[in-house]
Amino acid sequence: MSEIKLLKINDFKNKEPENSFYANTITYHLLLHHSRIEKPHKHNFYAVFLFTKGTGMHEIDFNKYEVKPGSVFFLYPGQTHSWELSDDIDGYIFFHTEDFYEMTYVNNSIKDFPFFESNYSDKCIYLTEDKCRLIEDLFKTLLLESANEEWKKKQMILSYLTQIYINLNRFLETQSAVNFSDLRHYQSVFSKFEKLVDEHFSKIKSATEYADLLNITQKHLNRIVKSITQKTTTEIITGRIILEAKRQLLYTDKTLNEIAFDLGFSDYTYFSRLFKKQVEITASDFRKLYKNER
Repeated sequence: MSEIKLLKINDFKNKEPENSFYANTITYHLLLHHSRIEKPHKHNFYAVFLFTKGTGMHEIDFNKYEVKPGSVFFLYPGQTHSWELSDDIDGYIFFHTEDFYEMTYVNNSIKDFPFFESNYSDKCIYLTEDKCRLIEDLFKTLLLESANEEWKKKQMILSYLTQIYINLNRFLETQSAVNFSDLRHYQSVFSKFEKLVDEHFSKIKSATEYADLLNITQKHLNRIVKSITQKTTTEIITGRIILEAKRQLLYTDKTLNEIAFDLGFSDYTYFSRLFKKQVEITASDFRKLYKNER
């Protein structure tokens, strides 16, 4: 295995001619695509899952979350994830591309919603019973709309998507101590910083260079990063490097030297020390331990 499996939205059975939206029940989705989701993989689209029955475990970029009735998961393009689900699992899912949402709502962005804003936003929430009923009704209506061929079908789908996102965001705000509106003026800069790190982490590892690319001082960048993540700019950069190292250790057959080189380290020893400091075990032990657990 040389690369992590990337699933594209047109890999799924889809009535949409532009292959930019997909909705289904979890039960039927698993029947159609089980061979694709049982192993770690990533998507090129946004995905939301609501579980109404059953139990299990969902791993997203090496963070494990409990699956239970009322749990909602959010995935954005590029995240690696895998599932362990009970036989009685059920619920609803939908996938869509960024363009599907933003080409219609030209003044809105999918990143306006906190769960899609960054790597550091919550990727799982557990709904109360009342809120779960409300969200489940919206998922059901969305699924019905996606199956018909009525006039302005896409506009209706988008309206239900937006209702789901707004209701989930309102629920998040009632559960969180963070005032999202207070952070809004920092979030756009942080999102640009994250995008730059995703693009350049193998070549640029200096906080100062990222601040220069954003035309702000390193001190101001660190203040923004700290307010949103409680981490330093350097910790975010290092964390992205370590995440990619873990992905390659587990989901490719590359040697440790090849992984270090891919991540921009000419000296394997330095990469090895950095990995052990961050993860508390060596890269080779991490690969052995994690593969034994799977």
